Amino acid sequence: MWRIGIQTVRQRDAAEIPNQISKSKGGIAAARLVAVQTASDTPRKVAANPDIFFQCDHCKAALVVNCSAAGLNSICQHCGKPTLVPKPAEPTADTATKLREIDRKLKENESQRTEVTGYINQLSIQLHRWQLRLQTLNDRKAQLEKDQRD
Repeated sequence: MWRIGIQTVRQRDAAEIPNQISKSKGGIAAARLVAVQTASDTPRKVAANPDIFFQCDHCKAALVVNCSAAGLNSICQHCGKPTLVPKPAEPTADTATKLREIDRKLKENESQRTEVTGYINQLSIQLHRWQLRLQTLNDRKAQLEKDQRD
């Protein structure tokens, strides 16, 4: 059975943390569990709260906790001293406005891509027709030149 809780940071996620988590003394690990056991024994994805990545105030060990611990004191797994978990920055209205603007631009871009793709398809068909017409004219020219020699 899968459990939600503090998990060890995977090798590829370690690059996100400023310093490597101390494996010799356990270190606080990332709460990045994404699968839980359901009643039908089928793992499913769970939306986890974002993690807070920070360093111990005393030993500078890399720490990772769930955002629900923001503002609380936590005991460092490396040095054993209490350290304050920083509060994550709240998204501002400016950020929301930027995201809406980016979404609008993405939709506009997709619309333009669709339009250009349609033009390319039409021109490809027209080019193919002109190539067939040229082939027909070349065949007719060859036949007429053959008839002229005979």
